[in-house]
Amino acid sequence: MFPSRALSPLLLGAALLVASPLQAAPLASGTPARTPGLAAGSTAAVSRTYPEASALQVDAYLLGGGDVLELTFLAAKELSGPVVILNDGTASLPLLGNVQLAGLTLSQATQWLEKLYQRQLLRPDLQLTVVRPRPLRVALVGEVTRPGLYTLTTSEASNTDARVSISGLPALVDAIQKAGGITANADLSQVVLQRRLHGTAPRFKRTSVNLLALLREGDQLQNPLLFDGDTIRVPRAEEPVAEAIELSATTLAPQEIRVNVVGEVERPGPVTLSANTPLVQAVLAAGGTKAWRASRGSVELVRINRNGTATRRSFALDLSQGASNAKNPPLRDGDTVVVNRNSLAKASDTINAISQPLTGLTNMLTLIQLLNNTR
Repeated sequence: MFPSRALSPLLLGAALLVASPLQAAPLASGTPARTPGLAAGSTAAVSRTYPEASALQVDAYLLGGGDVLELTFLAAKELSGPVVILNDGTASLPLLGNVQLAGLTLSQATQWLEKLYQRQLLRPDLQLTVVRPRPLRVALVGEVTRPGLYTLTTSEASNTDARVSISGLPALVDAIQKAGGITANADLSQVVLQRRLHGTAPRFKRTSVNLLALLREGDQLQNPLLFDGDTIRVPRAEEPVAEAIELSATTLAPQEIRVNVVGEVERPGPVTLSANTPLVQAVLAAGGTKAWRASRGSVELVRINRNGTATRRSFALDLSQGASNAKNPPLRDGDTVVVNRNSLAKASDTINAISQPLTGLTNMLTLIQLLNNTR
């Protein structure tokens, strides 16, 4: 099982780490053995199968630059002390100098150091523990509000509408909340988590996670703890509306959105709405349509897509219509809703446009007539 979110980083070595033994062949330098079956300089190997989320429970924490360790010798206390892994993956150790530790599990690093210290000490028995783990850097791509690379610590602030506090060891949901939540097109039933395996050669595995099971059934196995270097991909759903409306009330929903409602409404201009608000509700938030001027059969949605293109679709305004991609679509941040004029309003505006210049000309002729009469 995953450790509790409240688990102290001091217990990482005991609770998170599951390791396989290193190669037993003697080594001449401070570089650990490569993983069997992968030659030096080989390309990254990625598993194409998607195991269950519970398969992540046996993953091991991999040491890397920024980790602070505590090295304790059972028979040589004077050599004990803190160990910091540098950005190049090495750590400076007494009697050994710089030793490569990045990419190893804690258990592997312990066995590796004991092997190296056998040449220096009669009793090389030692303990290696993680005192302060490095911040996690994870990548989020796909249908999240702000895709990109994020750094996660044990204390974060959520960027979603729920504004929940994030504390403890970072998990999958924490990363999505940090990225602003999901979009209306997100398919949460098959979120993909890619993770690096131990060893100096780059090898990865992928796991499919069902976040809908977490939100609907409370299955916390679908919210695995994250490791440094993880990549989270939220795929796009073909018809996400039903789920989007349901998920808008969860902690994965994005922040409030701002849309522009213009045309024949009582209060045209920018409107702040909850995420995934349908088009009809946006019109009502702008005060509703003008009584005799608005065309309820011609309400347009103008949307700027992420790739820079724009789409323009027309809908009929129906107050009894529920959320639907075809008839009442959920809105996104930056959308523009245009309520067009009806035929009567167009005719009235045309008459006014023609009559106003004539009215001005008639007034001018009347003024000239009065001036002539006063002479």
